[in-house]
Amino acid sequence: MNSDLHAPLGQNRKGTSKGGIPFRRILTGVTWVAGLVVIGGISVWPWFYGDRLPDARMPPPPKEAAAKPSNPGGNPGANVSGLSKGNGQEGANVVKQTMDDGSVVTTYSPKARDGSGPVMINAGKTQERRLAGMPNLDLIEDTPEGKLPKIGPDGLRPFDYYARSWSGARGTRIAIVVSGLGISQTGTMRAVRDLPEEVTLAFAANGNSLSRWVPEARRNGHEVLLQVPMEPFDYPDNNPGPGTLVTSKGTATNIANLHQDMARMDSYTGVMNYLGGKFLSDPDALEPVMRDIAARGLMFLDDGSTAQSLSGQLAGALSVPHAFASLTLDTEVNQGAILKKLDDLERMAARNGTAIGVAAGFDESITAIKKWVDAAQGRGIEIVGVSALADTPAKN
Repeated sequence: MNSDLHAPLGQNRKGTSKGGIPFRRILTGVTWVAGLVVIGGISVWPWFYGDRLPDARMPPPPKEAAAKPSNPGGNPGANVSGLSKGNGQEGANVVKQTMDDGSVVTTYSPKARDGSGPVMINAGKTQERRLAGMPNLDLIEDTPEGKLPKIGPDGLRPFDYYARSWSGARGTRIAIVVSGLGISQTGTMRAVRDLPEEVTLAFAANGNSLSRWVPEARRNGHEVLLQVPMEPFDYPDNNPGPGTLVTSKGTATNIANLHQDMARMDSYTGVMNYLGGKFLSDPDALEPVMRDIAARGLMFLDDGSTAQSLSGQLAGALSVPHAFASLTLDTEVNQGAILKKLDDLERMAARNGTAIGVAAGFDESITAIKKWVDAAQGRGIEIVGVSALADTPAKN
């Protein structure tokens, strides 16, 4: 009998295939091919099925994040967190009446609020530092003369919103105002970038590049004022420039010129005079201007250059936040002389509790003020924005 008949199918007694290949090699080859198929199948599965490969160990893909409501321009009061915009007078009837004497009486009565659901009410009184440099659109009015400041729908005034915050502590407080900015570009740059942020900056209405310098000043922490040219006693020999408010031109022309000046910049707490000895002493010319300033929620800073000024009297009657400068610091444009005036200002503040100094944007003034402020703060004197020292009559 052939012994090969008792060997497994395809294998002879010597362990070889019929073709003469050892059976162990065939078995090894089959195992290797099978393993390759299994491994390859796992590897190519995701290629065919992508994210349909079931795997309990893998977390589910994250849900697409909901789009956040935008806050265009960082405007306070804009729609945030999906809530509609509201204000402090939400759900109230507000009626303003101008009386025969020119005073304004405001009455409030309840009403049903428009719409339903919750609203976002902006309760902020002053502008956040991160938003400085961008105006609050609720405090801007579009007019034929341009964009002018106005009191917001909730009664918020630009004077309050753009004011620089201070500590509230009882102690000696001094405000320093550097004026005439925007005329000289190099002087303006030095003032905006080199002066301590506690110093208030006043920009001339007929200055240049105000749309550049005013936002930069605000971002650097400065409170800002608009400086309006007004008629001096020796006008027109001494001419403050285009758009000067003049006693002989009548109310309509002066208000139109005032509005053109106001539209040159934004984000300011108030108006400061440039010259104006004659205009400030004329009640018929000054009263409509002060009334307009009051209606727009601004303060008025009188530079104290004329003893005949009526701005304080009219401000009290019209509820205009108002301040007088205590001292002009650079009547002599010399760094040593300016430092002496600053020491005089400090003595005035020590007696009265507060004082306001004004200077022009000369290099000597900027250098002296910067040096003095650093030393004064070390003596415990608080340098504040000029709005903090304004008399603020009760709002009508």
